Amino acid sequence: MPRLVTVLSLCWTCLLFYAGLGLFLSGFLLVRVELRNRSWCRETAIPAAREAGFGQDLNSCWMSRRFSRAVVLVIDALRFDFAKYNPENSNPKPYENKLEVIYHTVLNKPQHARLFQFRADPPTTTMQRIKGMTTGTLPTFIDVGSNFASSAIQEDNLIQQFVQNEKKVVFMGDDTWEGLFPNKFFKSFPFPSFNVKDLHTVDDGILQHIYTTVAGNEWDVLIAHFLGVDHCGHRYGPHHLAMAEKLNQMNKMLRSVIGQLQNDTLLVVLGDHGMTNTGDHGGDSEGEVNAALFIYSTLPLFEIKPAEDPDVVSQIDLVPTLALLLGVPIPYSNIGMVMVDMFISEPKLDDNQYLEQAKALHINAIQVNRFLESYSYAANDLPATKLKYLKELFSTAKAEYNDLITNMQISGKIVPDQDFHTRFQKLLIMQQHYLREIKEICRESWARFNPAHMLCGILLLAATCIHCFLVSETAATFESLYKQLLLYPVIWGLTAGLTVYIWMLTSDIMVEPLIICFWVATGSHVSFHWNFWRSKLNNDHIANKLSQSSNAGIQQKWKNWFKFLVPLGILLLRCLAMFSNSFVVTEGQVVSFLLKSIVTFTILNLKWNGKFTRSYLNAPFVPEMQKSSGSISHKRESFYLIGLLMAFLLCVLISSNFYNCREELADCEPSSFLKPLSRLNNSQQRNFHYILSVSSLAALVYLIRKWFLHYGNLNSSHLVVFYVRLGFPFIVFFLCCYWAVNAAPEETSVKLQELTKKIAVVVPGIIFVLVMTGFLIVLWNPITVFVKDSKQSDETLAPPYKGSPELEDDSLYVVPLIYRKMQQSMNIHFNDNQMKTRTVAAYGLGTVYSAALLIVLALLTLLLIMLHNERMSLAFLLLFLEGFSFLEIHGTARNLSLQSDNAGYFSVPWYAVTAWAFSATQFFYATGHQPTFPAIQWNAAFVGFIEGHSTNILPALLVGLNTFASHILFAGSWISLVAALAICS
Repeated sequence: MPRLVTVLSLCWTCLLFYAGLGLFLSGFLLVRVELRNRSWCRETAIPAAREAGFGQDLNSCWMSRRFSRAVVLVIDALRFDFAKYNPENSNPKPYENKLEVIYHTVLNKPQHARLFQFRADPPTTTMQRIKGMTTGTLPTFIDVGSNFASSAIQEDNLIQQFVQNEKKVVFMGDDTWEGLFPNKFFKSFPFPSFNVKDLHTVDDGILQHIYTTVAGNEWDVLIAHFLGVDHCGHRYGPHHLAMAEKLNQMNKMLRSVIGQLQNDTLLVVLGDHGMTNTGDHGGDSEGEVNAALFIYSTLPLFEIKPAEDPDVVSQIDLVPTLALLLGVPIPYSNIGMVMVDMFISEPKLDDNQYLEQAKALHINAIQVNRFLESYSYAANDLPATKLKYLKELFSTAKAEYNDLITNMQISGKIVPDQDFHTRFQKLLIMQQHYLREIKEICRESWARFNPAHMLCGILLLAATCIHCFLVSETAATFESLYKQLLLYPVIWGLTAGLTVYIWMLTSDIMVEPLIICFWVATGSHVSFHWNFWRSKLNNDHIANKLSQSSNAGIQQKWKNWFKFLVPLGILLLRCLAMFSNSFVVTEGQVVSFLLKSIVTFTILNLKWNGKFTRSYLNAPFVPEMQKSSGSISHKRESFYLIGLLMAFLLCVLISSNFYNCREELADCEPSSFLKPLSRLNNSQQRNFHYILSVSSLAALVYLIRKWFLHYGNLNSSHLVVFYVRLGFPFIVFFLCCYWAVNAAPEETSVKLQELTKKIAVVVPGIIFVLVMTGFLIVLWNPITVFVKDSKQSDETLAPPYKGSPELEDDSLYVVPLIYRKMQQSMNIHFNDNQMKTRTVAAYGLGTVYSAALLIVLALLTLLLIMLHNERMSLAFLLLFLEGFSFLEIHGTARNLSLQSDNAGYFSVPWYAVTAWAFSATQFFYATGHQPTFPAIQWNAAFVGFIEGHSTNILPALLVGLNTFASHILFAGSWISLVAALAICS
């Protein structure tokens, strides 16, 4: 029965957590309704233009096409300053002044070519950018989760329109396109894209096919997606010489493609996003959202403009522009605005320029208005006042356009005169204003959170945390109160949920499961707190009567409250800091400060309570024989505790050198340890850090082995002990070999490169096998105790115990109980006579639990170190030292205060739980992570799998292990808070 009550309580608590978390995420993770409607060529978009004589050819839809073919070259992560050329820069950086073909083409042919700033909408991940550049829609926060699980795009898009209108689309490059547009390409040459360490496979594969394809006639739209620049940024950063080589390769490719273009072909070169100074992307910093767009045609396409800064173009504006230039309908869900600079007439018809631009904008406005009406009806999440305002703008612009066309028709003029020019100029401003307003309103609406859901979710999570705290404080009596604290809350919660469900059905309100879960959780919390505090008040009333309200009892009561109110107050302060943007940005420093504060408070609290003095030796429970040596021992423990505090603070201080930077902190410089050895150009510096990494790893394993030897856990001949003696050194050896291969420069022979590739696959595979073998051995037999049978002994190792271990005071006999179980497992049956003549000595029995836990943690640590860059081994060494220091502080502090407290050996105070949680968060930052998309270390997905993966499950697991390494280690070792008490005692 007790076990069943505990399991049911945990399950119900998890449901309460999930209800609060689900309600919060429903208001935080932004989503929008995706319409499945499509645009069709048979739709009549602008009847007035046709009546005016501006017809279109049979191969065009909605508007006469300017080009019959297009080459779209996507250079992944082509930041704008990569494409910009400055002839006055005599000492360019590796990424500067490399794409000179763009500069000279724009300079020499201003009517044929132009460079734009291509503004991306965050999140700046490849899949979301491809989706935006083909559908013309804006992504939401939740979309980023599918960046590495690309499912087919269901919304109307450019690829669908090309295929629908019988255009042959040929694709080559990043295989993400195959996942987004399955079975849409006439020909395709996809290459694996997920391995960010591979700079050449995708690009070289494209170069093998692109020139022959462009020269042929079996295509209408050619799309090539190069990945070398992006992968170079991830692996080396933009300041590495490898970036210069990649951009030079792209420059040579562009020059060749431009030379092959025919008169009916449009060339579009673009970057889907930019990158940070460390080569990452995914966020909304200036470097990440500012990409480059280069457009070229052998025919005149632009007006000659005076030299000035390049225009800024939104990425989704490319969708309607390409659609109309190639004579296909604009995708249904597009909210982008056509680039009017590309809609001018032939030079001999310059007077007709405004009419062509107004025509393109009019078609664009009709399409966007149609989508807006359909979306507002389906989603109902756009403000009604804004919709009314937009409808008025559209009606005014449409009426003005129709009036101009009608007047031209009446006057018989195809080319407008000066009066019409002025009206057309005003019309263009009106149409552009309407399209910009729609884009901004949609961006605001799709980026708007639901504060009510978020607030209710936070309140439920807070109430559940309080629920867990109160249950833990009443753990000893919970089984006797399970009806009041578990059964009744469950009944009341289910009753509240059922009542709300019936009310929704009878009121014709749409049933929302999250709302029902909210009321279930609310009813449960109300019932729990009502029963808990009623029982608490009754017990306190009885206790006060028994103690007759003595001053000592009151002081002890306040003292007990103070012990956990301080750490809980610090924890509350940490939670409240999450509501401040400044504290969120600097969370790593905030958590480090709170962690140091709470551990320092623990030591000071012992001093304030007189635990560092000899006064406790005068207590009546201290035996007389211990009083002579107790003073020296106690003084030694006090100095030992202060030394541990210094070591702990030193570890926290040094670990701050491994922090990464958020993009909000412009003046922040990320730690140099975040760069892998392969990014270091100086060979001496690379060798030094390699030796430092290997030394840190060796020191970590040595300290773990030293711990086992100290507590006698390496004396037996069990398989698990044999594995610890030999398996750990083998893992360290293979890890060092793997790091040496990764640190080797790429400028090596082809045969050596092939060898390193094989080693980079085989060695991590061996480490994976060794770690899994270690887990299985520990699971099979985790005992590391060495038992020695000794005859003719007058004393037993532990006195006989006759009692139940359920009481807290009886928990002191846990080790003797284990001892007796070992005796029974060895078929040694003791009776009163045998116990006087025979004993069994056991080495490592006091750490029988801790040793098995440490083996598992050591294996996990070695695995997680392999998933990080090699220079992080020092950070993991500091993690272990900090954790050990705190456990020693925790155990020693409890021993010093145990004689005057009523708590048992295995009662873990709240300051220890809070500090342990803070340590996990602190080392999340101290291993180079940040809670931002650019800081995710995607390289972990390819440790041992340089050729990529067939599914997204394994890479997601590896990246998850890398990202949450510190939380996994600290969560997996929480029981060490209890084990430390047993060891130190």
